[in-house]
Amino acid sequence: MLLTVKSSIANIYKKNSKNSGIVTQILLGEDFKSQNKIGKFHKGYKAYDKYKGFIEAKDLHLDKNKKTHKIISKECNVYKKPNSKYRLNKKIFFNSRISILDDKNNFIQTKNGWILKKNIKPINFRKKHFLDNIKLYLNTKYLWGGNSPKGLDCSALVQELLKFNNIYCPRDSKDQKKFFRKEISIKNIRKGDLLFWKGHVAIALSNKKLVHAFGARKKVVIMGIKETIKKIYSKSKLPLLCVKRIKKL
Repeated sequence: MLLTVKSSIANIYKKNSKNSGIVTQILLGEDFKSQNKIGKFHKGYKAYDKYKGFIEAKDLHLDKNKKTHKIISKECNVYKKPNSKYRLNKKIFFNSRISILDDKNNFIQTKNGWILKKNIKPINFRKKHFLDNIKLYLNTKYLWGGNSPKGLDCSALVQELLKFNNIYCPRDSKDQKKFFRKEISIKNIRKGDLLFWKGHVAIALSNKKLVHAFGARKKVVIMGIKETIKKIYSKSKLPLLCVKRIKKL
């Protein structure tokens, strides 16, 4: 059964227990394929990347409305009525998928309430370069398994930026390394190339700088490429494995 996320952010757990650890997250409007229900949890996988796990039933619902738009802001406020005086205590985050139920003045109505039109674009909208949205994530806290501007890990940063530009990307760095096949020399690195270590991935901003969700700094940071290679090796004895180029940008 295909279910849709109704919460702003929903955790996907390793087992049918909140104490089992978060393996990834899924955003409002994204689909989860439920294989069976175990107590208060659905067992299954994210429709987008087939990532398996358990999600609380309270975060899902059956929604047959086609998702036509996506959130382009880091976060946006939700209102009870199409009026800024009626703000609710909840938000919708970047890359969430929505259906438009109604349209009044500068607001559109979603299943979760009213939001300002300036926060949305059609699903097929793309930035000129997938890194054009990186400013939305700078200084976001590092969160293992996280997939949102409230917290995310290194591979989720890559996935969410590419997903916004309608470029498919697996969830984990080890799978990203296999999926993107074109390997290049470090001396030829350019904006948008992916640098891989064992268990870690970063994105080149130029031939000198990169950006990554760096566990050691506990946030998304911009660093020098040479500095990062040295720091990761000195801290963890992990060499740079390869640099991959995304063909479809």
